[in-house]
Amino acid sequence: MASTLISGGVVIDTSPEPTVIGTADVLVKDGRIAAVGKGLVVEEGTEVIDATGRLVLPGFVDTHRHTWQAGLHGALIDDTLPGYLERVVGGFARRFRPEDVYAGTLAGALECLDSGITTLVDWSHIQHTPDHTDANLEALRASGIRAVFGYAYGGDGGNDGRRAEATRVRGAVNGLVSMAMAAFGPEFGDLEGSLNEWQVARELDVPVTAHMGGHGAENAERGLAFLEQHGVADHPTTYVHANYYTDEHFKRIADHGGTVSVSPVTETELVIGYPITGRARAAGIPASLSGDSVITGGADMFAMMRAAYMLERVRPDGAGLGFTTRDVLRMATIEGAQVAGLGDVVGSLTPGKQADLVLLRTDSLNVAPAHDAIAAATLFADTSAVDTVMVAGRVVKRDGRLVDHDLQTVLENLTTSAAHITAA
Repeated sequence: MASTLISGGVVIDTSPEPTVIGTADVLVKDGRIAAVGKGLVVEEGTEVIDATGRLVLPGFVDTHRHTWQAGLHGALIDDTLPGYLERVVGGFARRFRPEDVYAGTLAGALECLDSGITTLVDWSHIQHTPDHTDANLEALRASGIRAVFGYAYGGDGGNDGRRAEATRVRGAVNGLVSMAMAAFGPEFGDLEGSLNEWQVARELDVPVTAHMGGHGAENAERGLAFLEQHGVADHPTTYVHANYYTDEHFKRIADHGGTVSVSPVTETELVIGYPITGRARAAGIPASLSGDSVITGGADMFAMMRAAYMLERVRPDGAGLGFTTRDVLRMATIEGAQVAGLGDVVGSLTPGKQADLVLLRTDSLNVAPAHDAIAAATLFADTSAVDTVMVAGRVVKRDGRLVDHDLQTVLENLTTSAAHITAA
């Protein structure tokens, strides 16, 4: 792979903490970050991307998104979680064919890339058949995004069926796509099946991501205790919507090495509870951001960062006033990478890491002049600022436009699929 020099941008690194390096260059070789500094000397034939007037930072990481729902933007507004479970999980989802999974997942992954999200944990509970699963994987690969495929078994083969199909999926992931077990867990699934989810994840050496802690205080305690009683709580697990856990619960989760994924937009829209950003981080738990679902509202990282920042800052008695724009940027990048199990791969500009990068414009009325680069990236920029996106050293968005995809065809297929899914 040819080398690329990103030249003259305002560089923001995120490890060990978000820091504005200033005007500098980023050199990419063989898909990895080779060097960061001023006036880097490059070999002949290196592509040069002029980043003047741009912010250069690691790509964003979304640690929990039901990507297959991309064709259902705004299909459930002004409702709550029970409404989502009834209308979407119990209704629309039943109508999805493999081609609908492909159309939604491809469009959803491209929506992520278009907004600067380079790594996605695709929490996919639409696996009715192996054909649905294969369509999901094919769409992730076709998109060009880095993805952790969160596989949620949807067949009727019980524990043996789950183990066999999860094993097949584990053997099918490669390249930019890896795997996690998306567990229905003890708060949604039957207890025997829930235990099997963690056991299979351990057998396959993949992490678990589960909706736990967001369904009432009693369920939160019962579910966590179940994992502890059966000796699986120490397996790498991300707790999604963990809003009903107490500070004591978070200490236990931290002791087990767990992580959390916060969906500040949908958690407030669907009344799942108050986001636990600060409380989880205070316990030493890596916390990340999640777009969750576009069914209820916008799911771009800029919306998530602003929501998380504002909701944390307004906590009662000033409890969240120590939370800063640097904290929320860390959640959107390196901390998100850690939650996704990719902290050694992406999330910062550390030489040797994969070159997943985003360039943000600062020459717009809503950003300029960018007095504080981190504030510009977290509180002022929006999706229109995303100028260039790179995944593993390959440019997937250039000059504000996605490359390698016929977006008109993608949108036509998505619209056709949505019409089928929502037909009365």
